[in-house]
Amino acid sequence: MAGPRALSAADAGVQDLYATHWHALVRLAYLLVQDSTLAEDLAQDALISVHQRWGRLRDSEAAIGYVRRTVVNSARSALRHRAVVEKHARRTGAEESVVSAEQSVMVRLEHEAMLRAFDQLSEKQREVLVLRYYGDLSEAQIADALDISRGAVKTHAHRGLARLRDLLAPEPPRPPSPTAPTSLPDPEGGH
Repeated sequence: MAGPRALSAADAGVQDLYATHWHALVRLAYLLVQDSTLAEDLAQDALISVHQRWGRLRDSEAAIGYVRRTVVNSARSALRHRAVVEKHARRTGAEESVVSAEQSVMVRLEHEAMLRAFDQLSEKQREVLVLRYYGDLSEAQIADALDISRGAVKTHAHRGLARLRDLLAPEPPRPPSPTAPTSLPDPEGGH
């Protein structure tokens, strides 16, 4: 009887990536596509992709950057596909899809407000902020994941945060509407 088979470099590398980064990859994907099942699929597909290309990686330490970039690009594709499907559904008058159980659980107003605000950001601003604050990546890692310059990362982060501040700022109180008539009638009947 043969002993246990030794793991290939690709198997060991992807196993390590999974153990170390799985939850962060799924969270990254979820924040971009806002669908937990799709987020898990995107993270899994990215790990499969890096496994298939492991022998061609110049530096196995850079594999996580490749996986993140794959997740971001796959999320972009999924969002484009979703937009086409929604556009077609509106055109044909089809009903909107049923909201998933995971989405219906998210009832906290602050969470919903943040998601609505994120939807109003540009694609790049959203991606940079998600990678920075939820992925906890450095500017250099974000630039690598999105294939943009570090200066562009700074610009998108600054503009995105400013836009979020504007969108999430409480509305100033409105002046009270006059409920009483401007002139009161004379109770004695006089003018």
